[in-house]
Amino acid sequence: MSHVELPEFHIVIPARYASQRFPKKLMADLGGKPVLQWGYELALKAGAKTVTIATDHEVIYQAAQSFGAPVVMTRDDHENGTERLAEVAEKMGWQQDEIIVNVQGDEPLLPVGLIHSTVAALAQDTASEMATIACKIHDAEDFFNPNVVKVVCDEQGRALYFSRAPMPWDRNGFMDNATNESSLAEDFPAMRHIGLYVYRASLLAKYATLPMSPLEKWEKLEQLRFLHQGIKVQVAQASGLPPHGVDTQDDLNALRKHIASSK
Repeated sequence: MSHVELPEFHIVIPARYASQRFPKKLMADLGGKPVLQWGYELALKAGAKTVTIATDHEVIYQAAQSFGAPVVMTRDDHENGTERLAEVAEKMGWQQDEIIVNVQGDEPLLPVGLIHSTVAALAQDTASEMATIACKIHDAEDFFNPNVVKVVCDEQGRALYFSRAPMPWDRNGFMDNATNESSLAEDFPAMRHIGLYVYRASLLAKYATLPMSPLEKWEKLEQLRFLHQGIKVQVAQASGLPPHGVDTQDDLNALRKHIASSK
């Protein structure tokens, strides 16, 4: 991507207290401060116009205030982080053309460069209403793993489809034994989706009116709601996979070791 001067953008960190897989993970201690504080301090480094934590729980609200983060209390009936972002954008009175970044509070080591690349991708593509980011898949095991979300793009770099299934399919190469090789051909266009989203406020304003698509229902991928409605999604390219976030206790333990060893 050619150098683009970044437009102003806002960061919102949706913060749920009762995560299903790892309850209270945002309050877990990581190197002497809660995971959520790491996410907030990371977001500050990105140079956003504003950084706001959005939550529906008093414990998160009080914690955010304790380390000086602007925090907005949202409704407790949101199905996902995008709905929470939409409520914050409305409460803040952000203009329709303003850019809003959804940064997950459980990714304390997300490289700031990924945020900048995704914002720049949306700024460059005026026809797209949102942007995300992906990196090349080299490992066949990742390619066939349903927990690794794949994306294929068109000539303009916009998403054609996201799926947990392996795509695109190498008809000749995979015909006999699809998983026999440990690595994929160097020129094989397999891309792994990285769950960082950037929206125009105008899209968030209409998100609540978009019905769940059949694709989203079966794939369990929220971004398919947008594609199903014909909304263009620009996909930035990352050079590699960012450090893993905190989804489980094992993830937290690994991050604790990493931080301790880097001091």
